[in-house]
Amino acid sequence: MNLRESLRASRAARLQPSGLVLLLVAQIVVFAVAGTNFATAENALEIGRLCVEIGFIALALTPVIITGGIDLSVGSLLGLCAVILGKLWRDAGWPIGAAAAAAIAVGAMGGMVNALVITRLRLPPLVVTLGSYSLFRGLAEGLTRGVDNFTAFPETFLFLGQGYWFDFLPAQLPLFVIWAVALWLLIHRTILGRAWSAIGYSSAGARYAGIRVESSRAIAYLLCGLAAGTAAVIYVSHVGQAKADAGTNYELAAITAVVLGGTSIFGGRGTITGTLLGLFAIAVLQNGVRLADQPAEAAGALNALLLLAAIIIATHRGKAAYHKQSSTITQEEFSMRNTQLAVLCGAIVAAAAIIAVSNWQLAKSVREAISESPRSAAAPAAKGNAPRSRQLTVAMMPKSKGNAYFIACRKGADEAAAELGINLIWDGPTDTDPARQNEVVEAWITRQVDVIAVAVENREGLASVLRKARRRGITVITWDADTEPDARDFFVNQATPQGIGYALMDEAARVLGGSGEFAVITASLTAGNQNEWRKHIEARLREKYPNITLAVVRPCDDQQKKAFEATQAILNANPKVKLIMAICSPAVPGAAEAVRQSGRQDVKVIGLGLPNDNKRFVHEGITETVILWNTMDLGYLTIHAAQAVREGSLRPGATQFTAGRLGTLKVAGDNILLGEPFQFDKSNIDQFDF
Repeated sequence: MNLRESLRASRAARLQPSGLVLLLVAQIVVFAVAGTNFATAENALEIGRLCVEIGFIALALTPVIITGGIDLSVGSLLGLCAVILGKLWRDAGWPIGAAAAAAIAVGAMGGMVNALVITRLRLPPLVVTLGSYSLFRGLAEGLTRGVDNFTAFPETFLFLGQGYWFDFLPAQLPLFVIWAVALWLLIHRTILGRAWSAIGYSSAGARYAGIRVESSRAIAYLLCGLAAGTAAVIYVSHVGQAKADAGTNYELAAITAVVLGGTSIFGGRGTITGTLLGLFAIAVLQNGVRLADQPAEAAGALNALLLLAAIIIATHRGKAAYHKQSSTITQEEFSMRNTQLAVLCGAIVAAAAIIAVSNWQLAKSVREAISESPRSAAAPAAKGNAPRSRQLTVAMMPKSKGNAYFIACRKGADEAAAELGINLIWDGPTDTDPARQNEVVEAWITRQVDVIAVAVENREGLASVLRKARRRGITVITWDADTEPDARDFFVNQATPQGIGYALMDEAARVLGGSGEFAVITASLTAGNQNEWRKHIEARLREKYPNITLAVVRPCDDQQKKAFEATQAILNANPKVKLIMAICSPAVPGAAEAVRQSGRQDVKVIGLGLPNDNKRFVHEGITETVILWNTMDLGYLTIHAAQAVREGSLRPGATQFTAGRLGTLKVAGDNILLGEPFQFDKSNIDQFDF
């Protein structure tokens, strides 16, 4: 196929009606029926907000992929730009506008680095951007030492990601529209856009036609970097924090949107309109699944299924088009490559289906584990004491769904929901990602649930969207970890922060014999509850234990594997440390396993964890003490509190509260207290099973 025929085929492909449009329409119809408040103008705008950060990257990736290239570094570059913004604003004292501009400039420079290496050294884009993927993320982690993060940004800056123009239009949406229009004009109405298509079909042919192949490719990668920097600014303003892991896996989501939109992964063909359709298809799935009260993991399976369907349609049409314009050999090659990709997507569908089924099985087993008493039809829902005419809906979110601590909390929540006749929605991120918590709360606001109960990952970052929920008449309570007081009605507190902090520090002093060094492993440096505990741990340390030193604090992202790695790093870098204090539940067994493998019998572990996760290490003498409360009771209490606050039986100023089988509990201000922490050790840990 010569260059002129290639360009003609590209134009013809753009004119073909897209099967993705039909799939998108089908999605909208299904979720309009199955989802609550899906087919509303407000929800359409929230879907637009959901698209913005990944959309900036996906649109910029379109010309890169059209040229036959790829950029795997954009997510890592977003994280680096976010860290640069935070450091310049907080540490260097720059105005927030100047810091944001510098972050965008760093993104552009990162894109140019990729461009120069690819075009000047003639190295494959896959190899180059895989290397810069690690480079940019490594720089971000180096600048923050892997633990630092930046919060408390000015309200004027946060408006960009959390505010609304005219009380209905998400503030970042006009920027996204401008970017989309600019890229559409650039690709479809300029010589440069035609050059990108020609390069994708045949770089040698494009060079013979007089096209400056290297400089054209360089511009595409520069745009990718510029998009990553801009997306970083919007991301930070949206979630209210900047940390080194911002943008993780964004490159995969963006590439999926581009390929789903019909851009050929082999180059030469693609449209901005197609990318937008792919982006909207993904966002509609994520939003619709939540509004239909289905597990969020189902969206992953459906995304893969959607991608597979789009590829099959594109393959079928591609065969017909190629039959007219190319040789049989070329047609067979095209068919084989797309078939291989379809098989790969089929494997993704199967894997995602396994995850979704396992999640549903988990939910089923949780429900079977609690009381099988039928749900009553009782209970008032609106504030006041009038009888409720419909079932109360409580949406409850953990920090991360896979954490054993929160799985135990859910058992108690399901028990209380069955007891009170409440429709319980349990959803949240699969890891400690504040951006995902924002997305879930936005969906619940659209769904118009009665109560939102959240274990907050980022105290400041989630406050804005929770305030929005309260303005919409939704009752908001927090549990396990709190947000700003004006963003919720009550906080269900497992114990006082002082009680937890003092208990941990006193136990550490007992194990250390009154002197020595210890280290703390926390879930993250933005976890509000754990920051409060650390404050009281350090206050108790200064007040009572002058011969004990806190050597280091390390985050583990609420993951046992990362806690294991953090403990190994602590023991290697701080050989004088004799005790690891793990203050999130996955960190206790993770730290204990690291100590066990190190062979260091002089190092002990204590922390906040579940008895079942730590029995082996307690009996082996590695973990001295596990401190916790009854996690199932915490979930149970949260649901009772949600109903009481919503119906008005629990109001500000109350000093006590009766919660089902838990009896009468103390209320201190706007904190509902579960009780004092309990210590598990060799003498009693086998008596407990959770």
